[in-house]
Amino acid sequence: MVCGCLIANWQCLSPAAKSRVGVIVSGKVGGAVQRSRVRRLLRETFRLHQHELAQPVDLVLVARPSIAGRAYAAVEKEFLKALRIAGLLKE
Repeated sequence: MVCGCLIANWQCLSPAAKSRVGVIVSGKVGGAVQRSRVRRLLRETFRLHQHELAQPVDLVLVARPSIAGRAYAAVEKEFLKALRIAGLLKE
């Protein structure tokens, strides 16, 4: 599912499992420093909001080139919007 600066793919897990995240950032996003920053932003956003998921999921986030240079708040907003549209968040 495409939402702004990222693409989210997921697979629902059994209730006993823990949620996990994988982050993919291509070279189109920028240099190594920029790609590492994007990975850190996405992992931190997941870490802070994983308790809000309705059920455990394996989540793969693919960063689009438009994510380069965005602030944490903007990335967090896009992340939550994507999960809300996908119906993965608790009500």
